[in-house]
Amino acid sequence: MKASPADQNELLRLQAADTRLAQLAHATKNLPQSAELVKLQPEVEALRARWIAATGELEDARAELKRIESDVQIVDARAKRDSDRVQQSASMKDVQALEAELASLAKRKNDLEEIELTVMQRVEDLEQALAGVEGERAELGARVAALEAQRDEEAGKLEVQRTALAKDRATMAEALPADLIELYERQRARYGVGAAALIRGVSMGSNVKLTESDLSDIRRAAADDVVLCPDSGAILVRGEDSGL
Repeated sequence: MKASPADQNELLRLQAADTRLAQLAHATKNLPQSAELVKLQPEVEALRARWIAATGELEDARAELKRIESDVQIVDARAKRDSDRVQQSASMKDVQALEAELASLAKRKNDLEEIELTVMQRVEDLEQALAGVEGERAELGARVAALEAQRDEEAGKLEVQRTALAKDRATMAEALPADLIELYERQRARYGVGAAALIRGVSMGSNVKLTESDLSDIRRAAADDVVLCPDSGAILVRGEDSGL
């Protein structure tokens, strides 16, 4: 393949742009905030599990308290009914039976009120525990939100650079011969480097000094011949400091 030395030299600018684009992509994928967010995820999930458990316990305790309060209301209603019947009954036997039931209801209410106090204390304790978990979640959520904001800001800055560089890269590629670009892209896809400079006998594609045999072959090539690095497969761009 033939290409002017100027066009071949332009490939080095293209390769520099591609290298930088790869660096930007790597930086975007490996932002420190992203890594920190990944580390925090187990803590986020653990706190969420604790919050769900604490919420469930509190709901159960509140439901139990409502049942007890309902039972107290039922006992009060029966006690009022029996008291009214005592006032209206003329039968001593009925009065004695009602008074016995009233005594039983009074004991039942006393027992329920003791249980109610215990459950009320448990509800209060669970509310405090849930508030503590919610406080931890709020604090951790603020840290996560701050990290996400920093991550998005950094990613945005990198994207601005990537967009501008990609535009410049496209302009450079459009100005070069299609067959040269095709070869460059093919070598870059295969070996990771599409073009590299030859400096003092060393290929910058492999960072290895070429053998004298390889250098002799390159010396015999015309200036507009496109030559490939025997080690990296990249288009080898020659210049005044190539050591030929």
